Amino acid sequence: MQITQLTIYPVKSLKGINVDQSIVHEHGLAWDRRWMLVDAQQRFVTQRQLPALATVEVALTDKYLVLSHPSVESLHIPLAEPAGNLRIVRVWNDDCKALPESGEVTQWLENALGEQAQGLSLVRFATDFPRAVEQDFLDGGAAHTYFSDAYPFLITTTASLDALNQALVAAGNTPVPMNRFRPNMVVESSEAWAEDRWATLSEQQGAFQLALRKPCQRCKITTIDQLSATMPAPAEPLKTLLALNTQPTLKGAHFGQNATLLAGAGGVIRVGDTLEAVLRDV
Repeated sequence: MQITQLTIYPVKSLKGINVDQSIVHEHGLAWDRRWMLVDAQQRFVTQRQLPALATVEVALTDKYLVLSHPSVESLHIPLAEPAGNLRIVRVWNDDCKALPESGEVTQWLENALGEQAQGLSLVRFATDFPRAVEQDFLDGGAAHTYFSDAYPFLITTTASLDALNQALVAAGNTPVPMNRFRPNMVVESSEAWAEDRWATLSEQQGAFQLALRKPCQRCKITTIDQLSATMPAPAEPLKTLLALNTQPTLKGAHFGQNATLLAGAGGVIRVGDTLEAVLRDV
């Protein structure tokens, strides 16, 4: 098996950046989910509330985080940490410490996306604050993440997407691309849903090792076209995933596996890396 795609999402719920390689950290790939949009109550805002966020392009240079949108000029945000008082912001039920970016971002978002973006502000994760991953699936270990929903890595496979798309087409629906699921790592595989039986995934030479902790329950973001921010078929692919019932002991629709890093922090992960999986004990 090989890695066919690596993607980082510097700003939670904006467009991702496909990369050829990345430094791998305990909290995720370099720069992944380092920033997040919050409302006036300091609660996280994603495509669940504002699908148009999918239309905002993100880039990284040596000095800047760059936001782009067809209706406005690009905005350059310095990578150097901003000065200012820490805020407490919320991701689901987690309170996190964050640094506020300039109010210029708020105005830019309103200009780009209109009234629906009014009052949003951009915050940066305060890296000296540890946001712990839920203990229930860590087998007594510990892990941390930044502004991801819950886990530092999300892994999907090509075979599972193929199986889902075959089921969609058989029911008269349009196939969906992998970007609907916003993975960090896509693994080329030959067996659909095999990832649900993997305990660990390691680079062939031992450069890094990931533990697959928990199936990823999917939400309405999977129904949003990541290019147009429209919902071509509002119930899909969630309806088909539910029918496939790949996780019969769990409620909801699932696709991909949430993962944490067991070994290799500070090393490099690359597209093309050969991987070896160890199966779970049944």
